[in-house]
Amino acid sequence: MSDLQTQLDEADDAIDLPTEPLPLDAWHRAHGGRMVDFAGYWMPVQFRGIIEEHLWTRSKAGLFDVSHMGQLEISGEGAVAALEAVLPGDIAGLAPGRMRYSLLLDEQGGILDDLMVTNRGGTYYLVVNGAMKWDDIAHLRDALPDDITLNHLDEHGLLALQGPEAAAVLVRLGLEPAMADAPAVDGLTFMQAAPYLWQGRPLGISRSGYTGEDGFEISVRAEDIAALADALCADEAVMPVGLGARDSLRLEAGLPLYGHDLTPETGPVEAGLMFAINKRRRAEGGFPGAERILAELAAGPARKRIGLLLDGRLPAREGAPVLADGAPIGVVTSGGFSPTLERPIAMAMVDAAHAAPGATLEIEVRGRKLAASVTAMPFVPHKYHRQGA
Repeated sequence: MSDLQTQLDEADDAIDLPTEPLPLDAWHRAHGGRMVDFAGYWMPVQFRGIIEEHLWTRSKAGLFDVSHMGQLEISGEGAVAALEAVLPGDIAGLAPGRMRYSLLLDEQGGILDDLMVTNRGGTYYLVVNGAMKWDDIAHLRDALPDDITLNHLDEHGLLALQGPEAAAVLVRLGLEPAMADAPAVDGLTFMQAAPYLWQGRPLGISRSGYTGEDGFEISVRAEDIAALADALCADEAVMPVGLGARDSLRLEAGLPLYGHDLTPETGPVEAGLMFAINKRRRAEGGFPGAERILAELAAGPARKRIGLLLDGRLPAREGAPVLADGAPIGVVTSGGFSPTLERPIAMAMVDAAHAAPGATLEIEVRGRKLAASVTAMPFVPHKYHRQGA
């Protein structure tokens, strides 16, 4: 399907610790999940098959366990300024109940991780990648002032319900807002979050996800997660979905994956992530790597992340060389077969001179040169439930 096996192999190489079970481990096994070691945790790669789970999510609602990701809370007087010193995002302008995509950067502007940050009314809730969370926690503890508190919410799991029927499923679940001014759960819009109660159990819900579909991420106490998964899957619109379809969905959505499309050698401008740095932060600077990032923004980067449509049926995997007129100009960072488009697609980092949509390139796969054309992303249109939609 995609670069999943590469990710699994690299996760195995990167983690020299015993594989740990997550709170839904027994639930996955009881539901037929094929378990693999991913980022140091046992995770389901599939239940009924990657293509069936992928297409189900595009048409109904897929339930993903993403409890391997890190959930952090940052609080204390001066938390906004402290976060803006380590993140390039506009944290001061983030209203309560709103969330934003951001980046952890090194001093050279290289991406250490990508993350989501939510304003929970003065406390800031961060979700970071599972494979990077311990490095992220160490980085933040070192970078944040001593009077800023960082809590790792390791007693919580995280579910993602993604697909066009996700909102209706949560309504049928009978959730109650846990704050007087919080909307009904289907009243949330993309990148909005609020607390809810399900049968008296607390849930933190955001209208977000990483599949390109309308959907929700649900932070839930570990002791409640199996009961919640049971209740969600009792709805005929919901199917459990594994890592395989999660990866093919995010690839179709043109969303980069840390460790593959994003690395410490990658900057936000060449990765096409400048939306994470708003006008004020660009004008004021004051974040790690600002000198390089602002210079690339002014002059244009030397490389760019692009989308590629491949001819034929053979997919290109991560690491495959990208050629122009027979000369190497870049490398595939993610690739696979798109179940929705029924053709191979890929993301690559290439010289900026060859990044224009419509440009014809080649990808070298197993000694063969496959024709490919540069295309705008996402490959499959996003269906986020935006405000005013």
